Amino acid sequence: MSNTLHHKLATMLDVVYPEADTGVLADQLLETMGLAWDTSAPPAYQNNWDESDVMLITYADTVQRKGEKPLQTLNQFLDDCLKDTVSAVHILPFFPYSSDDGFSVMDYLAVNESHGDWTDIERIADDYRLMADLVINHMSARSRWFENFRKRIDPGKDYFFEARPTDDLSAVVRPRTSPLLNAVQTEDGERYVWCTFSEDQVDLNFANPQVLNEFVGIIRYYLERGVTIFRLDAVAFLWKEVGTPSIHLQQTHELIKILRLLIEHHTPESVVITETNVPNRENLTYFGNANEAHVIYNFSLPPLLINTLVTGNCRHLKTWLMSMPPAQMGTTYLNFIASHDGVGLRPTDGLLTEEEKLRLINTMESFGGKVSYRRTPDGKDQPYEMNVALFDALKGTAERGSDHWQLHRFICAHTVMLALEGIPAFYIHSLLGTENDHERVKNTGRLRSINRGQWNLDTLEAELADPLSHHHNVFTELKRLIAIRRKQPAFHPNATQFTLHLGLQLFGFWRQSMRRDQSIFCIHNITDEVQQVSLGDINLIGTDQWQDLISGLKIDDLSGSLTLKPYQSVWLSNRE
Repeated sequence: MSNTLHHKLATMLDVVYPEADTGVLADQLLETMGLAWDTSAPPAYQNNWDESDVMLITYADTVQRKGEKPLQTLNQFLDDCLKDTVSAVHILPFFPYSSDDGFSVMDYLAVNESHGDWTDIERIADDYRLMADLVINHMSARSRWFENFRKRIDPGKDYFFEARPTDDLSAVVRPRTSPLLNAVQTEDGERYVWCTFSEDQVDLNFANPQVLNEFVGIIRYYLERGVTIFRLDAVAFLWKEVGTPSIHLQQTHELIKILRLLIEHHTPESVVITETNVPNRENLTYFGNANEAHVIYNFSLPPLLINTLVTGNCRHLKTWLMSMPPAQMGTTYLNFIASHDGVGLRPTDGLLTEEEKLRLINTMESFGGKVSYRRTPDGKDQPYEMNVALFDALKGTAERGSDHWQLHRFICAHTVMLALEGIPAFYIHSLLGTENDHERVKNTGRLRSINRGQWNLDTLEAELADPLSHHHNVFTELKRLIAIRRKQPAFHPNATQFTLHLGLQLFGFWRQSMRRDQSIFCIHNITDEVQQVSLGDINLIGTDQWQDLISGLKIDDLSGSLTLKPYQSVWLSNRE
């Protein structure tokens, strides 16, 4: 009895709701999820991924065609252009929303009519592993729940977190400069609601167990519609307590464990990913003991890799990689170098000096990027993220500005990402080589719009078919590299990784398959000058035949050297 799902769930709930009857609450949650009290657990430490997994990140309406719902157009684009390239698709919030390009959700159980309907979502889920956002920290101020909060009726009356202007909120960690508390007129008079991100995004109150039950119902609905990967958006802020930083609190970690427990008992192959854009050490805590997130975002990778490629020095990237713990079986990293958000600067805390951060910011601004800020507990505004399309972020170097190596530098960045321990995820605009969209920033007034443009599918297909277009060159080469990666057991997300010491102009690491029958030495020239690699500095076993998987070059002399052109990468493998 003590090992039943019901008992495990009740024990976890005790931590979060010590005053509640957690046995009754566990009954309610199991009923909502449609699970029996003794549903058997999935195998522990099970890897729900392998080397063939590659994810695409996109909005529902990034590719469009006149007279067609965008979700149908997206499905067409996937089938025509990416069928053999990606295994999973993260469709950013596709629900009715009031702001923030989808992250102010008005109705969790509906598909935005302008995008399509649930049938369109299910059709994509039939062919690809589908990741959806569980926007769990906050909800739109225009949602029915919040309208009910104002009217003081259920559901919604006690669903949102409140505080008083007189409360001591000085320790609260903020990702924005906007006011934390916003006054709201209700049937009971004026109340102050907690808004971590914006006035239109009101934080939910998980101290009320009914809010948890509502989200368990939402999760079940998504699972039944084909979603198998859940991105817990902004989850680090989930539990709030006056007088604390209100980030990474114990109850937050426990709630993630509870959600994971329910999700994996319902659908054993499902995956929970936490989105925690915070310093690296804090981010790593979301693995728990392989009982919280299956996957965490590698948030330090984008800023460190961009910094490496614009400075021609991999010292910080290398130091970070050496410090990263191998993920336990059943957990792994999601590697990305661009997303719908900007390039976060908090994940560089403790990794880059303030001077180095400033140089990086100045370089991005010189390439057309924008910087957004957050407010620190002492009332100062600090750079929070750099908003820039990755293609333009890599158009030159910090020292010399724009140059003719942009495409090579861009490909090099993705070659690094593809080879690292973890699952690679491509933001659609990187896969297409999309540039800064200054017009969209002007139209929306939001800095993040710089990297959230939209393509007409006919225009896009013409660009991808034109051999003179950089979009064609980016797309073709990235697809080629992905195809190579997907066949290599040494690129399994949990295969061994070891950092190579080849100086500061060459960034290298070794991967070994879990059966130990394949080794790949991944070496990248991260400078705009030719570099020599002495093969004696790496451990190429003499009895094996070695070749570069990228160029096809065979290595005949193991005591010789390799010449790497600017931004050239090699994947030296002992098997094809």
